Amino acid sequence: MKARSDELQIFVCVIECGSISAAAEQVGQTPSAVSRTLSRLEAKLDTTLINRTTRRMDLTEEGKYFFEQAKLILDQMDELEERLSSRQQTPSGRLRINAASPFMLHAIVPYIDEFRRLYPDIQLELNSNDLIIDLLEQSTDIAIRIGTLADSTLHARSLGCSPLHIVASQAYLEKHGTPTAVADLAAHTLLGFTQNEGLNQWPLRYVHGDRWPIQASLSASSGETIRHLALEGQGIASLSHYMTIDDIRAGRLKVLLAEFNSGYRQPINAVYYRNSQLALRIQCFLDFIQSKLALYAADDFSD
Repeated sequence: MKARSDELQIFVCVIECGSISAAAEQVGQTPSAVSRTLSRLEAKLDTTLINRTTRRMDLTEEGKYFFEQAKLILDQMDELEERLSSRQQTPSGRLRINAASPFMLHAIVPYIDEFRRLYPDIQLELNSNDLIIDLLEQSTDIAIRIGTLADSTLHARSLGCSPLHIVASQAYLEKHGTPTAVADLAAHTLLGFTQNEGLNQWPLRYVHGDRWPIQASLSASSGETIRHLALEGQGIASLSHYMTIDDIRAGRLKVLLAEFNSGYRQPINAVYYRNSQLALRIQCFLDFIQSKLALYAADDFSD
């Protein structure tokens, strides 16, 4: 008996998810059903692919080889399906997108309903990660990253750029006063980042240049955490336009020192791995999200 594509998909899913129970949840089956599929696959191949205990799973050498080949086969099947769909101009298939949590929450999630109505045959998987990932290892089609990209063999497409605003809540300003010059910030509580020191250089013109290095009184690894700290009146922050536009318009955050803003804008890039023609579903998403990001540039509150 020959292995079937659905058995390959479940096997690959188990390895990528790290456990039978996690894979079962993703494919909508019971753990026992997934376990039976693995056993049936091993019986067909007459070899052990996974050494399983109650606490862990380890791929055998045969399992490692089979995993690599199974992924190639499934990718080829996806590409074949995509090519057939492209001929009919109907984008379809699974689209796996990775972005930092703030970008995912503020610049992608609000438009998902519209995207799904436009492209009902595309199945989206949205994953958040603030760090650079291996696209192949993480089975990711598109990773959206903010800031200057390091040299890479991956393909990249610019989606636009985002201004940075110096912001604080009205409650904080009423309690601590409003800075009117860059030097005034030294007397305030500044909210900074723990993992990317470049984000702690604020886009402010001063005597030594146009990127002002701060000394943070309170730091966090995520921009979304810093946004919430600012909303709670914990200090002054420098945050991306796409994260703060709604808060600024609603009056929850106030833009500070706009006349000193150097105008620096964070690049927004989509990176993807593709050694053949770009899949139609990827092209559709990139075009769609780029059009939405263009809306942010129309009102940057910098003047």
